[in-house]
Amino acid sequence: MKKYILLLLAAGIMSSCYDLEQYPHDKLNSGTFWQTEDHAHQAIIGVYAQMRQNDVFGTYFWQDGLGDIAYGMNEGTIEGRYTDREGIVANKWQKTYEGIVRANIVLQNIDRVNMSDGLKTRYKGEARFMRALYYFHLMDFYGGVPLYDETTVVSDEFMNMKKPRSTTEETRKFILDDLQAAIDVLPVKWENENYGRATRGAAVALRGKVKLYAKDYKGAAADFEEIVNDPEGRGYGYALYDSYADLFKPTGHKSSEMIFSIQNLSGIGTEYGMPFGLRLGSRSSYGSSWNTCIPTDILADMYENLDGTAFNWEDYIPGFTTDKAIQKETFLAVLESGVVTKYPEKKELIRQIYAQRDPRMEQSIITPYSQYFGCNGTIPKMMEFVLAPGTNENYGYIRNNRGWYDYLWRKFVPEGDMDGTLSNREHVPINFPLIRYADVLLMLAECYNEDSKQNEAVALINQIRQRPSTHMPALNSGPAHLKATTKEEVHQRLMHERAVELACEGHRFSDLRRWGLCEEMLNFTYDDLLGNDRYKRIFVERDYLWPIPAVEFERNVNLGKNNPGW
Repeated sequence: MKKYILLLLAAGIMSSCYDLEQYPHDKLNSGTFWQTEDHAHQAIIGVYAQMRQNDVFGTYFWQDGLGDIAYGMNEGTIEGRYTDREGIVANKWQKTYEGIVRANIVLQNIDRVNMSDGLKTRYKGEARFMRALYYFHLMDFYGGVPLYDETTVVSDEFMNMKKPRSTTEETRKFILDDLQAAIDVLPVKWENENYGRATRGAAVALRGKVKLYAKDYKGAAADFEEIVNDPEGRGYGYALYDSYADLFKPTGHKSSEMIFSIQNLSGIGTEYGMPFGLRLGSRSSYGSSWNTCIPTDILADMYENLDGTAFNWEDYIPGFTTDKAIQKETFLAVLESGVVTKYPEKKELIRQIYAQRDPRMEQSIITPYSQYFGCNGTIPKMMEFVLAPGTNENYGYIRNNRGWYDYLWRKFVPEGDMDGTLSNREHVPINFPLIRYADVLLMLAECYNEDSKQNEAVALINQIRQRPSTHMPALNSGPAHLKATTKEEVHQRLMHERAVELACEGHRFSDLRRWGLCEEMLNFTYDDLLGNDRYKRIFVERDYLWPIPAVEFERNVNLGKNNPGW
């Protein structure tokens, strides 16, 4: 692991910012590189490093904000005010293509390196896996895209890289071919010092996901079954981790549940993490952060009661959902000189309401009047989440950076200074899963449900519901409210479990789009916990795909047509 991280830090050798129309002034093109295995290792780590770009996977958690379970960051996109010149639209395209170019550079040069053919083959497998991952990310947002492989040498052809868009089907085939090539050569596991690099299991799971998005349920199921059942005894060893909360802390980094994750590190001189503190934390988190992405009460209200019944505020506080004055009265405290002088009368009821819910709720979200071990600046301090004007970390209260009265994330957010391992709110040393075993179980359950195997699907969902730290009642275990026998009932349960299990992991928007549910579920007016208007979510048919950035048409006259509606 140490060797891996040090090479991540050295990956600046590939870090020149360039796009497909600009010459990359990059050391990898010099005649002094591509000679030793260390050179090859630095180059492949540079391919991985591009994942951490904010517009690629570096703020992937924000994509839940494009759905209904989160809000914040690039709010114009969420509110339907974006164009084909929006920064996020152009940057995602360009930064993801840079990852593809980096993978192509490895494939173009690896045979020049003085090392064994076996090692060269593995490096090629890693490069093809990463290229497939980047192309899949582009396809998910833009549909078919121009396909550049290792036959395109950017340093020679940068002025003539003007391919037309390939179709979605052609793009998908390219991705699947890359994944097959990776599967054929990648190891099931790496030695400990290289933990985190792409494996056969990661490639098989990603291939299953690509097929699932194409509604090839039988093909996807075959891939997911390899991960879950390991029929050939390859020794994958994937399994659910007992503690849901610890999955998103350093203790869960090398758990059996992580199939492929972004490796993160912090510390003076080794700042190579993701901005969980800055973007998900509050002013009461390490370094005084911004909470630019927050969970919505739509997500919060999804978490069931401990007995598996659906949660409803009306069961506890009549009129809560229809009367904003009651919402305000329920939550609002009074401060004088920075200190609470009056808690809401229903404070104990509020805590009872949250304590009697699916445990994943308070493992993922900071709820009103709960405690969070945060920081006053960089000094660790226990904080209380009080809803009132004027809360401040100096007095031991959580302060929302934007003055909002909303839930806050606990998942991925650093606690204190993480025992001295955290030095920068933008580089939190918590690994971020792009593929984990619970996700694979739910995707396999979806395949089974589409193939009329409802019992098999429910059994997989129940594994997740009954993780030791979750321990929610199993579906079809007796009570009517746990019934899930029809295809539609099971699908509703899948939607629910994917939302609450994978919250803040960036899957929600892609899920709703591939299910064709966006017009139905992503047009709403949202207010905060006190009933104040927050925003209006707008989604129209054209939003199923983002536009190809306008600047790309200006650079490449051969691109063809933009996506429908743009």
